[in-house]
Amino acid sequence: MDSIRVLVRLLFGRIHVLVWLVIFMQQPVSLSLGATERFEQPIQARNPVVIRFEEDIGSLSEHYLYRKLDAAAEANADLIVLEIDSPGGRLDCMERMIQRIQDSRVPVVSYVPRQALSAAAIMSLACDEIVMSGKAVFGDAGPIFLDEGFMFQHASEKIRTDLARKVRDLAEYSHRPPALAEAMVDMNLIVYKVQNSRTNEVTYMSDSEMESSDNPAEWEKLQPVHESREDHFLEVNGIRAVELGLADANAGNRQDMLAGFGFQGEPLVLERTGVDTAVLVLNNPFVTGLLFVLGLIALYVELAAPGIGVGGLVSVLCFGLFFWSRFLGGTAEWLEVILFVSGLALIGVEIFVIPGFGFWGLTGLLLMGAGLVLAGQDFVLPQTDQQWNSVGRSLGILSVTGVCVMAGAWTLTTYFGRIPLLSNLMLNPPSVQSSNGDNLSVTTEERTQIAVGDTGVTDSPLRPAGRVRFGESLVDVTSEADFVDAGQTVRVVKIRGSQVIVRVV
Repeated sequence: MDSIRVLVRLLFGRIHVLVWLVIFMQQPVSLSLGATERFEQPIQARNPVVIRFEEDIGSLSEHYLYRKLDAAAEANADLIVLEIDSPGGRLDCMERMIQRIQDSRVPVVSYVPRQALSAAAIMSLACDEIVMSGKAVFGDAGPIFLDEGFMFQHASEKIRTDLARKVRDLAEYSHRPPALAEAMVDMNLIVYKVQNSRTNEVTYMSDSEMESSDNPAEWEKLQPVHESREDHFLEVNGIRAVELGLADANAGNRQDMLAGFGFQGEPLVLERTGVDTAVLVLNNPFVTGLLFVLGLIALYVELAAPGIGVGGLVSVLCFGLFFWSRFLGGTAEWLEVILFVSGLALIGVEIFVIPGFGFWGLTGLLLMGAGLVLAGQDFVLPQTDQQWNSVGRSLGILSVTGVCVMAGAWTLTTYFGRIPLLSNLMLNPPSVQSSNGDNLSVTTEERTQIAVGDTGVTDSPLRPAGRVRFGESLVDVTSEADFVDAGQTVRVVKIRGSQVIVRVV
């Protein structure tokens, strides 16, 4: 049972749609906080651009955000509003998105109409201001993962400590209470509303913060923050977030939010386009497997009957769509394309230059597989459980694809001539003149005169389809082997309808 569980886990991976924050255990990404104040003057907008971000945080949504930020820059935006409605997602993608937000040359505001939880809440802390509707929810950023038994578990203390430090840095950067931000990722941290007896300053601190301050005796506890009680990750609504200083203002809708920055009118709104939807659909594992099956079967048809035809065009279209969607999805680069094309070239060498199935063909298949697997992931060598799951999922898709392709190739080889629609796509062999000038074109009558056991000589290479001369007639045949050279003696071993199957004598 353990082996079956591991196999299922490798093939299907974690159910990442349900995971709010996946642990990224490689080298931690350093969050560059820049200057203490990015924009010292109050934010005023004359040409704001709203980017709607309504999805889980992952590789696809990460690069979706990059495309929209580039579009906002091209539109000369003087204010970028991230309209966030997200339950969270992957930590590594979140950290890169935070870096991109902080690199923005114009102010970035997070507007939360419904929810910004987990990684989405942490990403909001990187923005210059946070505006929320009163009923929106914010926080609950504890890192969790799905174990081998498909049970949610909290991350290790090492991961939680590192994330807590980064969240505190982000809160200090945006002048928000660091203790409250830390309570979003530390379920055992209790935060108090405190007042300094000497300066009358009121803020929010934990016991450890007060004890490590310059004058611990000056801080007086007023009351605990209820949302930070033990065994609870801090989560607040929009009104409470403003009271605690985690958010800057409340706004019931987009127009009210923009009015707070001095803008009246309709802003430019960037949301998911047809291209973005196509990238999302094409990255679906089922659609990916379908592209593989159609592309490889079409490639088989093209190699069996060389020449730029329907098979070649369909194959180019399928794999072109696959790599295009991976480029825009942020998981593929030119290395994967080079690996795939190199593998295809080696298979061509095996078929047309060095017949047989040996070193070149196997190497070509490995290169093609490597290119397809690497194009579906944003890492090279897996190091975390989640990355191993991703590799297992890709290998599972390729395995199922291989079975489907072999079944499809066998079906085409066996019944191609008997399927009315497909048989119309087959080209009859050209007329060939003998030494006395007679045409030797094949006819249906001549084909029906061929019987099992008859022998002939291959007039063209069989790959595995080709032509064989039986007496004065040329007949389309299919070889049992992958390749038969011209001039070889063959014997008819089976006839299925209009298909003649031969074997080398």
